[in-house]
Amino acid sequence: MHDDLIALAQAWLAEDPDPETRDELAKLIDAADVEELAARFSGTLQFGTAGLRGELGAGPMRMNRTVVIRAAAGLAAYLKKQGHEDGLVVIGYDARHKSEDFARDTAAVMTGAGLRAAVLPRPLPTPVLAYAIRHLGAVAGVEVTASHNPPRDNGYKVYLGDGSQIVPPADIDIAREIAAVPSLTVVPRPTEGWETLDESVLDAYLARTDAVLSPDSPRTARTVYTAMHGVGKDVLLAAFERAGFPAPALVAEQAEPDPDFPTVAFPNPEEPGAMDLAFAKARETAPDLVIANDPDADRCAVAVRDGESGDEWRMLRGDEVGALLAAHLVSRGARGTFAESIVSSSLLGRIAEKAGLPYEETLTGFKWIARVEGLRYGYEEALGYCVDPEGVRDKDGITAALLITELASVLKSEGRTLLDLLDDLAVTHGLHATDQLSVRVQDLSVIADAMRQLREQPPTELAGLAITRAEDLTQGTDTLPPTDGLRYTLEGARVIVRPSGTEPKLKCYLEVVVPVAAHADLPAARAEAAERLATIKRDLSAAAGI
Repeated sequence: MHDDLIALAQAWLAEDPDPETRDELAKLIDAADVEELAARFSGTLQFGTAGLRGELGAGPMRMNRTVVIRAAAGLAAYLKKQGHEDGLVVIGYDARHKSEDFARDTAAVMTGAGLRAAVLPRPLPTPVLAYAIRHLGAVAGVEVTASHNPPRDNGYKVYLGDGSQIVPPADIDIAREIAAVPSLTVVPRPTEGWETLDESVLDAYLARTDAVLSPDSPRTARTVYTAMHGVGKDVLLAAFERAGFPAPALVAEQAEPDPDFPTVAFPNPEEPGAMDLAFAKARETAPDLVIANDPDADRCAVAVRDGESGDEWRMLRGDEVGALLAAHLVSRGARGTFAESIVSSSLLGRIAEKAGLPYEETLTGFKWIARVEGLRYGYEEALGYCVDPEGVRDKDGITAALLITELASVLKSEGRTLLDLLDDLAVTHGLHATDQLSVRVQDLSVIADAMRQLREQPPTELAGLAITRAEDLTQGTDTLPPTDGLRYTLEGARVIVRPSGTEPKLKCYLEVVVPVAAHADLPAARAEAAERLATIKRDLSAAAGI
């Protein structure tokens, strides 16, 4: 085993085009570090619907130039088999370690394979890439990003010509082509021949953001903004200036791209502590709302002043922002289908039904939401919103920020706030309270064990509420393709359990619905909902053995 492992590592080393990872691997071989080598050579990073995502480093189980070149070669072979012999592939990248290298390698491989490649001019938000695919008539797009993962990670997302992320069976077909690449020596990689795009693609994206707002809406809401050390700042500021909103007050410490994300444990607005600097800025400047993007700016987080003092700020849940944007679009007379993933709040369905609009539920991920026919608006509880599907068929943290700031401006002109509108929605449709039980693991077997335990010994009740329906989603349903997940319907509540697709986490999504007769009953309804969610969380943890 030891000799085989060293031989595998030496063969990899001989091909590796990156001096950094070559040096790293040579040291491991010299030290005969069997444990570390085994971790890196125990298989290969699996290409799935989310593309590739993993820790940077040498070896087939890490993100590196060798893995990316092979992935690009597989994608090129797939596209040619689909009849796109000389199609255009557009490539974007964020500001993480190695992102620019991976983008350049991808452009070289596409060019060497006879396809045309165009690279965005600098690190830009993922939605700009999603927009550029359709704007330029590309047959595919690649975005090099690990979104809001830790600093040591990077990733590789693939879109097809419709501007949405791949779904099965494209992922399996591409993975098969990647596996068929015998070695890097057979992958031509010219040093030139692709196009580096100019600012016109970004100008076109910004011009498209006009479509998000009502021509005559008020533009008065004041904001604090953090880019979370990512690539969102310049594009968001340009979009806000174009729309005529007051210039956001920036969280200076997090405004510029920094691949080490020095001020946060995880560069994800949902993680504890990530918004502390933004809240400090808000206490200093007293804005109407706080807006955050994640590092690749496809997600948008919103926080509001909570209570009378003005010193306390509260993050809105993704489901709350999702409902607010839906209500705003309905009030503006939007037509078309409203859609969300199954893990998001059922409140969207109530809002759509009352407005007489079609409504659809999909599997988790914008790769599914973006494919809904006649889509007008889609969202996912993980802070992802698609408010202009004709422009960007993916979540877009820039246009979502514009739309929520327009809504805050409209409410401000009426002497109201986002929280007032949430109260109105609760009285109209019932209080839909959501929460998440999210368990980050070192060992992935913990997740498999928990799922197995729930399947073999399913709970019959949670928080004293009988489970009226238990569904194992691996079988698929009338409206959903198969996925690894469990859904429990309870009297006045709903629970979904699934492994995360992009991180080593088990995620449980909880929702309770409490009827509300009048505004005066809201505090009691909130207390009841909070207690019920806490009890469901406790009972579910016990049932899953986590």
